[in-house]
This record gives sequence, C-alpha cells and structure tokens, in this order.
Amino acid sequence: MLRGLSFFLVLLSFVSSAKANGREEKCQVTQQITARIGCVIDLSSRVGKEQKIAMEMAVQDLFKSTCAKVDLHLKDSQGNSARATAAAINLLSSKQVVAIVGGLTVQEAALISEIDNITESIVPIISLTSTATIPRSASLQRPIFIQIANDIVFHMQCVAALVGHFQWRKVTAVYERNNEFSSTSGIIALLSHSLSLVNSEIEHHRDFPSLSSLSNPDAFVEEELKKLRSKNNRVFIVMQFSLQSAVVFFEKVKQMGMMDKGYAWIVTDEIASLLDSVNTSVKYNMQGVIGIKTNFFETTASFRQFKTRFRRIYGLQYPDEEETSSPSIFALRAYDATGAITRAVTTLQQGNATSEELSQKILSTASLGLSGMLEFKNGMLAQPPTFQIINVVGRSYREMAFWSPRYGFSKSLMEKGMDNSFSEVLGSTYWPGGLQTTPNWWTPVNVDRPLKIGVPARGAFKQFVDVKHDPGTNETRISGFSIDVFKAAVEYLPYQLPYELVPFNGSYDEMVKLVYNKQSLDAAVGDFEVISDRYHYVEFTQPYISSGLEMVVPVKPDKLKEKWMFMRAFTTEMWFMLFVTHLALCFVVWLIENEHGDNPEIKGIGAMLWFSVTILFFANREQVHNNWARLVLAPWLVVILAVTATFTASLTSMMTLSQVHPSMLDIGTLHKLNATVGCNGNSFIVRYLTDVLDFRPENIKSIASIGDYPNAFEKQDIAAAFFVVPHAKVFLAKYCKGYVTTGPVYKPSGFGFVFPKGSPLAIDISEAMLEATENGQIEKLEKQMLAGLSSPNCTSSNNLNGGPVGIGPGPFSGLFQISGLACSLAYLVIVARIVRKHLRDLSYTRLQAMLTDTKMWRHLA
Repeated sequence: MLRGLSFFLVLLSFVSSAKANGREEKCQVTQQITARIGCVIDLSSRVGKEQKIAMEMAVQDLFKSTCAKVDLHLKDSQGNSARATAAAINLLSSKQVVAIVGGLTVQEAALISEIDNITESIVPIISLTSTATIPRSASLQRPIFIQIANDIVFHMQCVAALVGHFQWRKVTAVYERNNEFSSTSGIIALLSHSLSLVNSEIEHHRDFPSLSSLSNPDAFVEEELKKLRSKNNRVFIVMQFSLQSAVVFFEKVKQMGMMDKGYAWIVTDEIASLLDSVNTSVKYNMQGVIGIKTNFFETTASFRQFKTRFRRIYGLQYPDEEETSSPSIFALRAYDATGAITRAVTTLQQGNATSEELSQKILSTASLGLSGMLEFKNGMLAQPPTFQIINVVGRSYREMAFWSPRYGFSKSLMEKGMDNSFSEVLGSTYWPGGLQTTPNWWTPVNVDRPLKIGVPARGAFKQFVDVKHDPGTNETRISGFSIDVFKAAVEYLPYQLPYELVPFNGSYDEMVKLVYNKQSLDAAVGDFEVISDRYHYVEFTQPYISSGLEMVVPVKPDKLKEKWMFMRAFTTEMWFMLFVTHLALCFVVWLIENEHGDNPEIKGIGAMLWFSVTILFFANREQVHNNWARLVLAPWLVVILAVTATFTASLTSMMTLSQVHPSMLDIGTLHKLNATVGCNGNSFIVRYLTDVLDFRPENIKSIASIGDYPNAFEKQDIAAAFFVVPHAKVFLAKYCKGYVTTGPVYKPSGFGFVFPKGSPLAIDISEAMLEATENGQIEKLEKQMLAGLSSPNCTSSNNLNGGPVGIGPGPFSGLFQISGLACSLAYLVIVARIVRKHLRDLSYTRLQAMLTDTKMWRHLA
C-alpha cells in the first residue's frame, strides 16, 4: 500500500513538472508583453517589506498564468517624503515605467503629477496607503491617481461608533505627521465631525513627527506623553502611526503608567492590521488596547496558498522576523495592484495605449483580488469596508465583533445588523490594567495635584460646614452634614478622587466666582443654594437636600383660644348635631314615658332637661319603664360612649401641643412697621431681600451664627429672620419652644455642590449622590444631624398649620343613622298611639253626649 502511495506522489510530481515545463515552453514561443512598473516603498518598515515580497510574488504568478513579463524597479524611500518624491521622478525619467506603485501620499503624488505635466511623462500613480482621501490638487483630479484603499471617512466612522457605544464624551487624538493630510484641518476635522454625530468631541490632539527622523525619539515621546498625562482626558485615539513609531510610543506609554486602570486606547488600521507581525513584547505593552483592522477573507484556498508561500519567502529574506511573517492587508493590496496594472497593460497592448487609457482601464475593470473586490469609485475602492474589532489580550488578540457602515456592529459576517446591544455582541472587554468595567473618559485631577475644593469657613450654621483650627497641632478639621454628603458621594465614584478641602473666609458668592474663574479653587462644597444667577457662572450638582426661603418669627400665645380650647375638639357642625340630636332623643323618651303618665320621675320640661344632662354621664337616677324608650336610648348610649372617648383623646392631643401664633403674620406687616429682619450676611439672602422683597439695606441685620438669633429676637433687634429651609429646620430643632415659621417665601431647587461650567465631575458626583440617596444614606445623615439638636420637649410641628384639626360628624355617621332610625320609629309609633287614643276618647265623648241627648228627649216626651 505504501508503495502504491509513493508511486502516486511521484506520478503527481511528474505531471506537475510536465505542466510547468509545457507552460514555460509556451511562454517562450509566445510573443511576450513586457510592463515596467516603478515601485517606491519604505524597505525599512514592515509594510514596505511585505509590499516588496507581495509584488515579487505577483510578478511570478502573472508570468506563470499569462506569460506576461513584468519588470519591477524598486526604489527605497527610507520613510522620507523627499526621497520618495525624488525616487518617483527618477523612475519616470530613466526607466520609462508605465505606472508607479507604492506608499505615496497625496502630497507626494501631487508633486510628482506636477512634474509629469512639465516633462509630459504622465503615468498612473497607484497609492497603497492605509486610507484614501479625495485629492485637493487639481493635477490629481484626472484619473491618473488611484488609491487602493477605503475612504478615510469609513475609518473615522468606525472609531466614532466605538466611542459612542462606550459613551465617552471627549477623547484625545494622537497621530503621526507624515504628510499634508495629517493636519488639524484634515484628519482631525473628519474625526471631529464623526464624533459629533455620537455626542462626543476631541478635547486634545497631538501630532508627532515621524519618530525615525528624530535623533532621540524616546526622550521626545516621553516629554509629549507627560503633557498628555497632565490632561484630564483618559481616552486616546492613535491614528496614522507607522508600526515602528507605534512600537516606541506604546513602550513609553507602558513605562509611564498610562496603561494602568482608568485609561483606554483605540488604534486604527495602520497598527491593528500589523499586530500579527509583531513579537510578544510589543503586545505586552499594548494589553487592553482596542484595534480596528480591515477585514479580508482568510479562509479561501488562494489566500492559504499565498500565505504559505509568503511566509516561506519572507523567512528567507528576513530571517530575524521569521516568527512574525504573516501577510497583512497591505501585502495583499500590493499583490492585487501589481496584477491589476499588468492585466490592464496586457489588455490594451501597452504600445498603443496612453497613460490615461491605462488608468481608465484599471478603474473600470472590476476583479476579485486577495484583499477583496477591486472596484473603484472616485479613484478609490468603491466597496465599503468591513472592519474587525479586536482586543489585545495576552500574546495575541481577541476578535470581538465586526463593523460596517451599512449594518453597524455584528457578531459575525453573516449577520446583517444586530437587534441586541453592542455589549452583548462584544461580551466582556479586557481594559488596560485589568479593569472589568468601561473606563471613565476622564479623570478629575492629574497625578501631580489633588483637587482643591473650597468650603465656607464663615457659615452661620456649623451643622452643615464646621471649620475648626487646632493651634496646638496646627491642623484644620472640617466636618458637617454637607461634608458628610460629599464624602458619601465620592465613595460611589468609579474612580479615585484625590482632593483637598480648603477653608474660605469670604462670602458664598465670592467662592462661586473663584470656581468660575478657576482661581485657586477647582470646586466648592457646602450649603450652596442653587439659584438662577449662579448658573451663569458655574455648574451645580443634583441637589442633595430640598430647600427654599422661609421666614421665622417669635410666637405669642392665644389666650382667648386657650380658654375655649375644648370646643376645638369637635367642629361646629359636630357640636350642633350632637346638641340637636340629643335633645330630640330625650324629648322622644320623655314623650314615651309620659304617654300614660305612669312615670312620675320624668314629668315636666325641667325633669326632661335634667334627664338629658344626667344621661350624658350615665348618672341618671330616673327609671325608664317603656320598651320603646329603651329602644331609643340603647343606640344613643353607644354614640355617647364613642363620642366621649373621642373627645377625651382629641382634647388630650390638643392640650399636649402648644397653641401658638406668630408675632408677625407676613412680609407686608414687616414693611408697614418698617421692621428690621435678620439673615446670614454671607449668603444670597441679603441680595434677595433687597432686590426681590424690597427691604431697605438698613433694615437688614447680618447675623453671624445660629446662637445669635435668639439674642437678637429678645433684644428686639429683629422682628423676623429669613432662612433657607435646611437652616430653618436646624434652627427650629434647636429652639423649638419660642419660634414658628410662617411658610415658604419661595422654593428653589435646594443645596448643591459647585463646579466649573462643563465639568464632567459635576455629572459624576450627581450620579453618585443619587445612588447615595436611593440607598437612604443621605436621609440617614440628615436625621443624625437633626437628632443631635432636638430637645425632648420639642414637637415635630413648628409651623402654623401643625395643630390638630377638630373632628367632624363623619366618623360617627353610622351610629347617628342607627340612633336616628330608632328614634324616628319610636316617635312614629308613639304619635300613632296618641292619635289613636285621642280619637278613641273623642268618639266615646261624642257617643256619650248622643246618649244623654236621647234620654233627655225621652224624658220630655
């Protein structure tokens, strides 16, 4: 069997050799068409090496398949734009090439085209750069400039889609300045436009020169990275970087701690498509990086054959890089470009074709190459690309998803868009530093300086912010409810927030202006009222406690109402109903008991009235003999029992609560009396009293602390005090026995923390405070603050509407109806009996009179 297999292999080899020899003999006897193609590539770069080998392989394959002999004239640009331009001009003048292929930029192609016009040696220029752009130069508008690449707009859209998914509002763009297009007006403008569609923007951008042109690239990169690290933004987009520069760049990134937790990096096609060709140490410096690489079919038989041959040839020519010799999209495009030029020359019979005809033939002929469909529109690839999203992990990378302009993100190439979220498509992402959650797009401070947060040192209410300085230890201790709320919010932030609390001795408005001007203060924490005029300067967080402006005044007892306090236990309607119903019931009972005059204890109106009084207290000595009277009294006694118990409870509650009334009813009374009012002189209240409530400045007294208000009231220095609601709660909790609030003057948002306009920290702190509120932490802190102030004798009600309300007849309506029904029924029965008795007595009297008259007539007769 083994002998048979060996014979088959030898026979197969013989047949293949015979076919090859036959093809070579055919190519020798057939008239051969020769095409000279100029190549300008950077042989010092990985891309240039791949392009060289790929084009040489294409020449071999074309000769075998079409007998076309292609002469490649290679020129090494060494990564220098001037060298590339000079090399292309040299090829045009001395080699008589039909086309120039290579990594020529738009700027270089424009210069070459201008010289072509002068020397009248116009040839097609095939650009193999990673992205294609619409040329600005008029000389490149003709179909002589062809870019075998996708429009850069698609690349920017894919980057923006990733940024939009991760909800990064701002990013930092880093790119290599190696051509005219890599400028603020070019790539940055395109990226900025794409980001604006996902509500994001470029906060900073930095252009790097080609690192190969620098004498000390490490020192330069380190200095530039220090500048980037000092910024707040932590999301970086690395674009248009050569692989050599990227290796140096990310090595320094790793050394400077910019691959730690909290950072995010996205690299585009120029780097991501070459990750298969770098060693493990380079990938180690890029752990957690997200890459965008152009996708191509790697499962076809033609690609597998190409890859095997490519790796073998690359290993022979560059043995030091043999382990990383897989071809990239740039090698495939170079292979396809060589084939497209040769086929166009062969078809047109180059001797009779012009350069423009050759360009038109290349552009109009669609073919399927190793890199994909070669079909052109506007001088660049017409078919929209599909990008593969990768995540560098370990020694390689993880394939996360695909993205296309038409369908967006998808899990595989077979899926046309996804109904589920991109998070489900990607799964978990490995971020720099091993972070499990999506990094925040910014950090509030740099590593060299913590955030300076101002706190009011002269606030009147130390319960909110209390600043104490210990001369012995020279330490300042800052505490209070507002500080506790801020610290609780910081604990919910998804990142570390280094900060320093700085006491400020000025007013609240002065502190707001310092935050606005970013002078010495980065933010302010305390009992800051959220009002509209401050919004013009700063950003406020979500209010952590509701607020408003209230007027507090001393109380005076209402002696008249205290004498008749018991009458307020029931409403007037209830008292009237009790009185009328009770008299009616007693009258019916009296009427029943005196129907036959057989109850001598309840006779006369006086006896009836006394009976109605004594029965209220169940102290009546009069006996009730009639069952109908008992039927009337039974439900009414239940009513009396329920009403008595309710009256006792209501009166007890009323006597427990203090019955007080304000010494000043409203602001109008203060204006009429030209009274002086007090408030915290460092707050906005002074401005509000003068500008809105029309108080004269001389009638406003500044009160320094909470303990000074009672003294000012006792000395009659002020007639009323104005507080924000949280301060009023604290004041009334501490001095509950002598003051009352007349209600809100106005209702703003509440207390919030202050940050500069546009500060993302304000949003993060707001979200953190909402979490703390939902968990009940802020409410607990507020209760702890008020509990430490409240006196045991204080009640929870210190306003005018806090007293108990009189009870109406509603709760007793059922009992009233039952008692009324029994009384009505008994009344009807007794009235009917009385009427019947009266009628019977009347009939008997008449009959007796008639009999008397009859006897009289008989006697006369």
